[in-house]
Amino acid sequence: MKRYNLSEPEFTDDKDDPEGFRTAYDRIGPKVGGDKLGASHYLIRPGQHLCPYHYEYGEEEWLLVLEGTPSVRHPGGTDELREGDIVAFPEGPDGAHQVSNFSDAGARVLMWANRAETGACVYPDSDKIMVNPKDRRDHIIVKRSSGVDYWEGER
Repeated sequence: MKRYNLSEPEFTDDKDDPEGFRTAYDRIGPKVGGDKLGASHYLIRPGQHLCPYHYEYGEEEWLLVLEGTPSVRHPGGTDELREGDIVAFPEGPDGAHQVSNFSDAGARVLMWANRAETGACVYPDSDKIMVNPKDRRDHIIVKRSSGVDYWEGER
């Protein structure tokens, strides 16, 4: 049996993350051998966002607040959460969200979701769509406004 302890995270930072999105993470799924669910433990530093405002197709995401008071922007506004709160982000526009930390102390959250073979993520603020196949061969991020007709380029 593989085990992960939320009290002993090994956080990693992506050096390419721009200011405002510098959030540390620890991917749990690979550490416990999970295949159908993905889970990540995040440390959201003061003044940072976990990711841009977005919604998913193919996945439902959940969030559990472990420590601190992160805020969640959603289609109805922005709410501050507290330790122990759980929220779910359903597929599609109704599940749009952005997790942020506007407090003066770090916030830790656990997020998990089903793992779709192929998913899509929409970023309304920047007019982007990401197609994300599990094998990553056709992974792409494009502007929604660059859409073409179904028959474009076909003979």
